[in-house]
Amino acid sequence: MDGLLSAIQQYISTETLVTLTVLSVVFFVGSLIAIPFILVRLPADFFDTRVPRNWMENHHPVLRLLGHIVKNAVGAIFLFAGFLMLFLPGQGILTMLIGVTMLDFPGKRKLEAKMIGHPAVLSAINNMRQKFGTPPLIIASDS
Repeated sequence: MDGLLSAIQQYISTETLVTLTVLSVVFFVGSLIAIPFILVRLPADFFDTRVPRNWMENHHPVLRLLGHIVKNAVGAIFLFAGFLMLFLPGQGILTMLIGVTMLDFPGKRKLEAKMIGHPAVLSAINNMRQKFGTPPLIIASDS
C-alpha cells in the first residue's frame, strides 16, 4: 500500500489528494441530501415539454435578471459537481440533470427530455418520489 501511495504522490501532491478526498465526501453526502430534496419538490409536469416554464415572470426586471444570474451560477456549480461525481462517489447523472434544469441555454428542454427519458434515470427519480408520496413525473410522448 505504501508503494501505491508513493507512486501516486509522484504525480499528485498530498495536499491535492487530501482536497480530492474531502471534496469527494462533501459531494457524496451533499448529493444524498440535496438531490432527493430537489427532485421530490418538482411538479409532476416539470419535464413535460408541452408545459411552458415562466420563471419569475411577474417580478421586477432587475430582480428577474439577478435571479437568472444566481440560478445560472448555481446550475453551473451543480453541473460541474455532477461531472466530478461521475469519477468520485455521488449521484453524478442526477446532479448534472438538476444543473441543466437550472441553466438557461437554447435547446435546454430537448436535452432535459433526453436525459429524463432514459429509463434508468426516470425510474430512479420516480422511485425516489414514490418513497416520499409524490406523484411520478409526467413525460411528453415522442409522438
